[in-house]
Amino acid sequence: MTTPAPSASGRVAIVHDWLDTWRGGENVLAEVLSLYPDADLFALVDFLPDALRARIGGRRATTSFLQSVPGARQHFRALLPLFPRAIRSLDVSSYDTIVSISHAVAKGVRVRAAQRHYCYCLTPMRYAWDLRDDYFPQRSWRGTLRPIANAVLNRLQRWDCKANSGVTGFAAISNFIAERIGRHYQRTAQVIYPPVDTDYFGPGGYPPSRDYYFTASRWVPYKRIDAIVAAFAQMPARRLVVAGDGPDARRVRGAAAGNVDFVGEVPRDQLREMMRNAQAFVFAAEEDFGIVPMEAQACGTPVIAYARGGALETVIVSGPTPTGVFFDAQSADAIAATVQAFESRDPFDPGACRRNAERFGRARFRDEFARFVESPASTNGPATP
Repeated sequence: MTTPAPSASGRVAIVHDWLDTWRGGENVLAEVLSLYPDADLFALVDFLPDALRARIGGRRATTSFLQSVPGARQHFRALLPLFPRAIRSLDVSSYDTIVSISHAVAKGVRVRAAQRHYCYCLTPMRYAWDLRDDYFPQRSWRGTLRPIANAVLNRLQRWDCKANSGVTGFAAISNFIAERIGRHYQRTAQVIYPPVDTDYFGPGGYPPSRDYYFTASRWVPYKRIDAIVAAFAQMPARRLVVAGDGPDARRVRGAAAGNVDFVGEVPRDQLREMMRNAQAFVFAAEEDFGIVPMEAQACGTPVIAYARGGALETVIVSGPTPTGVFFDAQSADAIAATVQAFESRDPFDPGACRRNAERFGRARFRDEFARFVESPASTNGPATP
């Protein structure tokens, strides 16, 4: 049952960074839009394919001037230096409550003193703060380009710190991100775990095959899909299926052996089937929360994950009902050793994996999020030193 939106919110504006594909942030957006069906949606750009737009009720966002920049559909991320100006160009002055869903600049939308602004922070900007070298590796930014990139990112950092002054209250997607918010913004944040669609992702009505390992992600460097692929090159008797694509494709494919199958971007129903039948889902990122490993657990599939970030809060590795195992380094050797250790254990209980995922369901998210926006106590100030 959908939790009703707070009656005292008045007119609500929902601000998302951008819309071009479907990832974890869009799962959150869909749930927030269902909470506030009369809200208006804003974003830097909206290039969401029609096939995905139905998942947000067919809505289209009011966009910034970046929408009309030639070539923006394919290359709007290259306009990063303009993002702060673009987000502040969005006019939300007539709304009583602003809800931003932000991993980049959405929380920097211009607000008035009388407005309430609640930010659900997916992460402080990774490329400006903690993962700069992953997004802009030294090998790719030589000579004069590296100082220019650093100057732009340093400027973004300073803007990002100032922009949080317009936020009434922060919520974070995990304790891992709440710590980052405290460290970078000197603000406290309430933890509200993002929604896992346990209604859709669940075990199939048949015995799973369990004859391959599986991973799925957008192939960007920090996801370390290349390390997973290289690990299975060391284990030719085991099969790995890899879904997704992205800018790290050359490095990922270059690490592969003949026992790795690349299936590209797959529709949601095919993703679910692959999760249901996998022996385990392998996850090598230091992720802020990690929605895909939770979807795998909802399907009854255990997880082999890097022991950092949100996985520490979502994968159970000890006690009577474990749902996965951890490896301690983002390397092929560590992953290969952990896969072999995983196979030497007693079989994992699919029911335990499913029950763990149900703790993060959509109804729980809606209830917690509505109370966060409704309660005056959600206003939070400087982090405790």
